[in-house]
Amino acid sequence: MAKRRVSNLLALAVLGSVAERPMHPYEISTSLRSRGKEQSIKLNFGSLYTVVDALAKHGLIEAQQTVREGRRPERTIYAITDAGRAELEDWLSELISTPTPEYTSLAAALSFMAGLSPDHVVTLLSARATRLRMDLGAVDAGLSYTEELGLPEVFVVEEQYRRALMQTELDFVTGLAERIGSGRLGGVAAWRRLHELAEEGHSFEEIASDPETYLGKEGAVLAPFLKPS
Repeated sequence: MAKRRVSNLLALAVLGSVAERPMHPYEISTSLRSRGKEQSIKLNFGSLYTVVDALAKHGLIEAQQTVREGRRPERTIYAITDAGRAELEDWLSELISTPTPEYTSLAAALSFMAGLSPDHVVTLLSARATRLRMDLGAVDAGLSYTEELGLPEVFVVEEQYRRALMQTELDFVTGLAERIGSGRLGGVAAWRRLHELAEEGHSFEEIASDPETYLGKEGAVLAPFLKPS
């Protein structure tokens, strides 16, 4: 991955906006929100000004003029530079063509879910699935509305991508909850027994000292991973 002079994805949104036409920061913000871009990029007005300043400092955008409307404060209109346009094209090309690791909060939670009991995790996954179904309904309604308006798909393709990710996540968490609940997920027996032992007053150190005795055959497999490093 190329090292970007300003790597915040909000900078990508700013470059993409002023590539259309010169704008002042407030106009950039309202334009992005009116197009629903906050669903794809985290928008924060305070951060936007910081990003604009950084892009200007690195010569990717430049102040074109300062205007005042009525009693409103002066606003600086920025235009993209040749260097900024080249950066935008190269950045977009890289992001579209090259997969990068995504460190999501769900993946982090799943990697440590054994800290909760299996039954509790099933309940939480079911609650997540309910929320995902609601979110999918909202996305579908939005896509249906844009279709009724006759808006070309190219302008909502990021929403189609977001929907695909949500559907995949829903399918995964629903299936995971079922496998945990039914005991078909490998290791659930030892996981459940570990929490039962903890409720009986056994410490993790005690269990880790002789996992096969406490957890059975799965404990023997887990033994190398339970020993302190």
